[in-house]
Amino acid sequence: MSETNRIEYKAELTKDLDLEKEVVAFLNYHEGGLVYIGIDKTGKTIGVVDLDGDMLKIKDRIKNNISPSAMGLFDVVSEEKDGKTIIKIIVASGSEKPYFKKKYGMTEKGSFIRVGTSAEPMPQAIIDKLFASRTRNSIGKIKSHRQDLNFEQLHIYYQENGKPLNKQFKKNLELLTEDGFLNYAAYLLADVNNVSIKVAKYKGLNRVELIENNEYGYCSLIKATKSVLDKITVENTTFATITSKQRIERKLWNPIALREAIYNAIVHNDYTREVPPKFEIFDDRIEITSAGSLPEGLSEMDFFEGVSIPRNKELMRVYRDLELVEQLGSGVPRIMESYGKECFRFMDNFTRMTFPVSEQVTEQVTEQVTEQVKNLLLVLDKPYSTNELMKRLGLTHREYFRTEYIQKSLELGLIEMTIPDKPKSSKQKYRLTQKGMNRKTQ
Repeated sequence: MSETNRIEYKAELTKDLDLEKEVVAFLNYHEGGLVYIGIDKTGKTIGVVDLDGDMLKIKDRIKNNISPSAMGLFDVVSEEKDGKTIIKIIVASGSEKPYFKKKYGMTEKGSFIRVGTSAEPMPQAIIDKLFASRTRNSIGKIKSHRQDLNFEQLHIYYQENGKPLNKQFKKNLELLTEDGFLNYAAYLLADVNNVSIKVAKYKGLNRVELIENNEYGYCSLIKATKSVLDKITVENTTFATITSKQRIERKLWNPIALREAIYNAIVHNDYTREVPPKFEIFDDRIEITSAGSLPEGLSEMDFFEGVSIPRNKELMRVYRDLELVEQLGSGVPRIMESYGKECFRFMDNFTRMTFPVSEQVTEQVTEQVTEQVKNLLLVLDKPYSTNELMKRLGLTHREYFRTEYIQKSLELGLIEMTIPDKPKSSKQKYRLTQKGMNRKTQ
């Protein structure tokens, strides 16, 4: 593969290699790009000798020699090609253009843009225009309305990952505004805040009947994220078939795609609107909605082709540090592998992902419906008590009815109790769920 507008090859990392110029050019380019170390200009794989040392040098050079900060906008990973180890630098398009080499400042000598397969000096007129329109409304630049913030939870998470924070962590993690105040990113990551993420569960296919409403938040966004993930993992019920040879398990939604979608919605949510993401579970789907549509300069085509413009680079950096998200641009492809482009919907002010319940699970539920369960569904045209149902079915053995009819129907989600908080109530009755109604009419 030859070089393109988004791919640059470098044979080796040396002091004379102007790596910063290439990275700056991709940061200023609307699609970002990739820089490979260990491949020459002809596309021949050379490999790298000192992998760990070179990766460390690359991170250090990008971190210290480029302004505005590129932290959260790049990844440095190793790959195998033609039996040799190479380095791939993933660079996202930044939202604070123009980016430039600190040594030369915001000048034609310091600012570059990708033109074809090369990094060219950016004309001063364009530099001035970009600077005048630079996005200032970001969580890194908004001053937190509270400055008495504590970060014990963040310290614990970094410690658990073997990356203890030092006294300069607020500056290193870009939790300060340019004039030294704690910013909104710091507020989101603090031990106490006023941000809460909603996980709602509805009966049926619409929002008419809310059966469960949970809120996770008022704490570090990291802690809230883990709570949301745990809750939805529990909701991602496993259905099993036991054959003569094996036990086959299937979940409502693909766990990998679901995990990526949860992190994507939280990390890329537009918090400047003060609207957190929300997660809604229906009988036939889960909807994940985050505030903000596509970032400025990113088209739907770019998005689906893997172009990444992190909305909240400060959050992205922390989530990557804690290994909650992987390399830039990897989440959307994983989601699309399972659900395709059609699961995404871009609105004026929101982005929504919708994952339908797995057809395999639907088929599995059908396979598990016994004759006893089918007969119970047939007589349930309104709520009935245990005695009423046994009489309608002509049964006299109470324990047999409870285990083979009621319990199995409850496990399959085909019926529900009218008084779920008091399962042994003398007034308890049973009725069809939406899933049960759908199964009854099949």
